[in-house]
Amino acid sequence: MEKARYSVSHITQGSHKFYTLTIPSDVLARCCFVTTRDEDPQQGFQRVLDKRRAEEIARYIDTGLGTIPSSIVLSAQPEAQLQIIGKGKTAEFNISPKSFLVLDGQHRVFGFSLATSLMRVPVVIYNGLTRRDETRLFIDINSKQKGVPNELLLDIKSLAGYENDNEERLRELFDFMQDEPSSRLYGLLSPAAKAKQKVSRVTFNAAIKPLLPMFDGKSTDETYQALNSYLIAFHSGMDSLDCGEQLTNTTVFKAVFTFFPAVASKTKDRFGPIYVADNFAEVLGPVFEGVSASKLRKPGSSFNELASYLEAKLKSGFIL
Repeated sequence: MEKARYSVSHITQGSHKFYTLTIPSDVLARCCFVTTRDEDPQQGFQRVLDKRRAEEIARYIDTGLGTIPSSIVLSAQPEAQLQIIGKGKTAEFNISPKSFLVLDGQHRVFGFSLATSLMRVPVVIYNGLTRRDETRLFIDINSKQKGVPNELLLDIKSLAGYENDNEERLRELFDFMQDEPSSRLYGLLSPAAKAKQKVSRVTFNAAIKPLLPMFDGKSTDETYQALNSYLIAFHSGMDSLDCGEQLTNTTVFKAVFTFFPAVASKTKDRFGPIYVADNFAEVLGPVFEGVSASKLRKPGSSFNELASYLEAKLKSGFIL
């Protein structure tokens, strides 16, 4: 049996003892495994592997710029025959497919195995755990950690230079809507976190992104003027039904912008490409005469369903 030896540090945290070391990524890939509920309903506890996520990690590593400093957490199995030798400074173990059970980091381990580049990987190894111990550690690791909100990641992408063209356009438009006192969303946007009665950057992007092709070749200011004029007119209609505060509801907000192309088309037919609040209001007038306020106060979870409802009112209003 092929063996490996690496320098280790022995750490105690409360009642837990473990070893920290670094292992070459190719060796790590050869001696780790996971056990899922699907594979082993009695003893399995890991989630099913997402190969696409592992492939993304491999590509990131192979750029030569990638760095993953967080530790892989492992539980030594009997097959590893883990020993601490050399006056407690060296770990020796068998390189076997069943040497270590992955408690945290299975996608990183699989990503390392798919990458063509090699790197040293920080590792934490627990020894002598029962399956109950392993499962409890898995639960603790995954319940005590909290991921960074998507809102914050989007907000700082420009600092990292990671934005694509659409993300840059959406950020500029969001900032316009947030900072301009004339914006109907002034004071109603939250850039880096979710907040009650405010629209997050994630919700804003999801609502506006499908509309970007309509504004190709237009400046951020031109896009802002058209969309803000539409929002002013739409919100005025909501106020007439005494439900203007619902504009920041996620379902309503997405439905409002899913409805925009239909309203913009009718507006252009009647007034030409002059997208000002008064023209939008003329088109939306018949809609709000037929809309039930309860549809906006209790919109449910389907923005597409609400948008379809609004489009039906638009069509019937113009037939009349």
